[in-house]
Amino acid sequence: MSSKTPIAPTWTTGSTEVFKTGTWRAALPLHVHVPSPCHQACPVGGEIAEWIGHARQRDFRAAWEVLTQHNPFPAIAGRICHHPCEAACNRAGHDEALSICKLERFVGDAAIAQGWQFAAPAQELAGHVAVVGAGPAGLSAAYQLRRRGWRVSVYEASAEPGGLMRHGIPPYRLAREVLDAEIARLIALGVQIQCGAPLADAAQFARLRASHDAVFVATGAARVKRLPALDYRLPGVMDGAAWLAACNAGAPPALGPSVVVIGGGSAAMDAARSARRAGHAVTVLALESRAQMPAQRDEVDEALEEGIVLLDGAMLDDLQIDAQGLELRCTRVNFMPAANRGEFRVEPITGSDFSLRADAVLSCIGQDPELAPFGDVLPRRDSLVDVDPSTQSSGANGVWAGGDVASLARFVTEAIGMGQRAALAIHRQLAGEEAKAAPERAVVPLSAIATWYHEPARRASAPLLPVDERLASGAEVQLGLEVEQALAEGARCFSCGTCITCDNCVVVCPDLAVKRVGDGYEVLAEYCKGCGLCVRECPTGSMTMLEERR
Repeated sequence: MSSKTPIAPTWTTGSTEVFKTGTWRAALPLHVHVPSPCHQACPVGGEIAEWIGHARQRDFRAAWEVLTQHNPFPAIAGRICHHPCEAACNRAGHDEALSICKLERFVGDAAIAQGWQFAAPAQELAGHVAVVGAGPAGLSAAYQLRRRGWRVSVYEASAEPGGLMRHGIPPYRLAREVLDAEIARLIALGVQIQCGAPLADAAQFARLRASHDAVFVATGAARVKRLPALDYRLPGVMDGAAWLAACNAGAPPALGPSVVVIGGGSAAMDAARSARRAGHAVTVLALESRAQMPAQRDEVDEALEEGIVLLDGAMLDDLQIDAQGLELRCTRVNFMPAANRGEFRVEPITGSDFSLRADAVLSCIGQDPELAPFGDVLPRRDSLVDVDPSTQSSGANGVWAGGDVASLARFVTEAIGMGQRAALAIHRQLAGEEAKAAPERAVVPLSAIATWYHEPARRASAPLLPVDERLASGAEVQLGLEVEQALAEGARCFSCGTCITCDNCVVVCPDLAVKRVGDGYEVLAEYCKGCGLCVRECPTGSMTMLEERR
């Protein structure tokens, strides 16, 4: 270089914008909205990260409005949902899973306390849909159809709506004023519910189909399964579901001092705990080991706290009656579930025989749907109505089905989800809309979350009513969160896959290549070198690197 060549100054333009460093990269960061694991696990497909985000900002009305896009019963679900969302929660890999269910109850209770109502349909449509059954599946379908403007009539066999939520779940788990308040909202929306209207036979079902544009069948499962080892004609031997329904109605049949409940599911726990509240000494005999029992863990733990004796991994062989009452001869077993839901085998343990004495036995081993009123119109799969699980269509013209009549997934929120899917399919058919396949997207893994921005914090736990008060009053056992607890729990949410406009990507970018634009961001491709620092530092996992091919 000549000694006379001028040396270029460090800054020639006053700005580094002239250096288009983006040409160096092999991948470009993108802001994305990706499903969270809790969303994918939710039986109703709830936008959990979104409504928790509103609750975190104290906008509980907005949280309720997002919640009820998918589920009209947040105060109910917040009490009794089996919450698979929590098992899927990414936060569990950091410290403890989020208390999503308790947060949902908090928002649902706030809505009842404030008297919030659903907005009226934007338009009234000409079609008329019949819903047979006013349980969780039927009421969910009725809600989704009515809010879209369809006329909906619900036909319920019993004297009050609610189905399993009223007749199968005791008030100490689901207060009746909560159930009534959330059903009343549907009636205010314009859902017509006709109680005392059972479906008698195939001829009546044919008339129902002919007088409506579509029918959703949600009659539940009311036909009792019987244990071969039990003689149901003996005094003191009763069907647990019938006994529980009478108990929930305030008139429990007398049982005698000691009761054995047979079964390991939620219905068995409900019957056992209700019998305990009626003053009986109660033993539960379950085929499954405690870890395998289908009842929710909280139910089992609370039952044990209340003095109920659990004999798990045990089978009834024979029942005899004598002057002292009933004698149950039992055997210890190894319970081995099969791949298909509801199928299993048991292996008796040699030399493990034992006997129990009782004044009464309640059999709670499940129920099947009663399909006789549908004649041969609806296709069947074993004991169920056979449906397309993506739409709940039965294949019979104009008939959909959901809930326990069509599924062995015997949970309230599963039924609510089935009602929602059916309603959307019915709406599309009546409106002449084509179904659009939802794209399959992978959920946000924990590895995508910059967990170092989330301080470890304990999961919120709501208090329980003391045992002596539970048994004396019959009041709700699980209590709700206080507002500050709810806000703290909302702050624990990672908001997986949902941008929270925290500006981290703007701040950490060494090339100033990320720009805030309104409520979102723009990546300036001409300056981004593709280092991926913004993606690594995203606290919600809502950024990804997209490979560029040139």
